[in-house]
Amino acid sequence: MIDKERMLWIYKKMHEIRKFELKAVELFEADKLRGSVHLYVGEEAVAATVCSSLRDIDYITSTHRGHGHCIAKGAELAPALAELMGKATGYCEGRGGSMHIADVTKGNLGANAIVGGGIPIAVGGALAAKLKGTDQVAVTFFGDGASNEGTAHEAMNLASVWKLPVIFVCENNGYGISVPQWQSTSVEDISVRSVGYNMPGYTVDGNDVLAINEVMNKALERAKSGQGPTLIECKTYRWLGHWTGDPQSYRTREEVEAWKEKCPIKRFEEYMVNNNIATAEELQKIENDVIADVEYAEKFALESPQPDTSKVMDYVFYEN
Repeated sequence: MIDKERMLWIYKKMHEIRKFELKAVELFEADKLRGSVHLYVGEEAVAATVCSSLRDIDYITSTHRGHGHCIAKGAELAPALAELMGKATGYCEGRGGSMHIADVTKGNLGANAIVGGGIPIAVGGALAAKLKGTDQVAVTFFGDGASNEGTAHEAMNLASVWKLPVIFVCENNGYGISVPQWQSTSVEDISVRSVGYNMPGYTVDGNDVLAINEVMNKALERAKSGQGPTLIECKTYRWLGHWTGDPQSYRTREEVEAWKEKCPIKRFEEYMVNNNIATAEELQKIENDVIADVEYAEKFALESPQPDTSKVMDYVFYEN
């Protein structure tokens, strides 16, 4: 069970992610945010629920669709949006942008533009934790397309052999760019691949906070007790295109609208109100506060300076 405080935290994070992403689209369309971005709208329950169980010292690795993970792991909206806009005040001083945003102070080892590229990095973080004897865990987020990459299978195999404290979270939104899962993947439920690596595997409704939390608790207990990794598949859906210029000719409007009816934010809101966990007024105040925070983030990012070109070679080479 999730206590009220954490439920409200998850609810706020889902709104932060949703409104941050929609603001990014708005700025892109106004030609104020250069370069395409890959948006997380519709998938918010996964990042928010998984990260609600983690501490700053726990690691995550993310994907090209990584803003949601970054925010859920504790990133502030203003420097996050500044990073997307390539500004000097961003988390990586404008060098990372949308697909390489990171914040190691919160355990976010970074988004990764290479499909499946973050998976072995998380295994490395888990190995470091085991060697140091800490109770840290690592979580790696990846999509259904990345589940077919060699990095995913190699990482799961090694994590199981060494019983590393890592949790593999597959966000299955049904498409690898424009290719539906059934055309690219040999199994209907990606979680069944856990059998080949001698670890538990779970498939859950990725729009259901309570379902995600239940399997996440099991995975955390297993990781922290030295038993090794777990594979969690969260079936969800991205409401928007693969990227901001995607014509989306590979799916129907009816399919998209059907998934919008399963909105994870609305669903969790109804659950809390119907079960007397929070009032509609409490939840509306949270949403209003998030709207104000996003407006501030936009102002901060737009007014932030561009990086100093004289420092273009900083951080390129290691200097002892």
